[in-house]
Amino acid sequence: MGQGVHVQELPGMGKRYDIELGRSDQRISVVVRSGGVRDLYVFDDRSSEPAAVIELSDEEARKVGAVLSSTYFEG
Repeated sequence: MGQGVHVQELPGMGKRYDIELGRSDQRISVVVRSGGVRDLYVFDDRSSEPAAVIELSDEEARKVGAVLSSTYFEG
């Protein structure tokens, strides 16, 4: 997919994207489920347990993605 992004198939569930942030103490993973729901996992200190988990609908994920990619404009 790109440097620093690792994709793993989750049979019967969807795909997981592990995103390297360039810091050894933080990372995020996004699971895109077959139905379109996304789960955002935030890890710190190389722990195997997430510090936070946020479930996003398809629309919510698009809004967050637009803000993060600087393509969101107020109407």
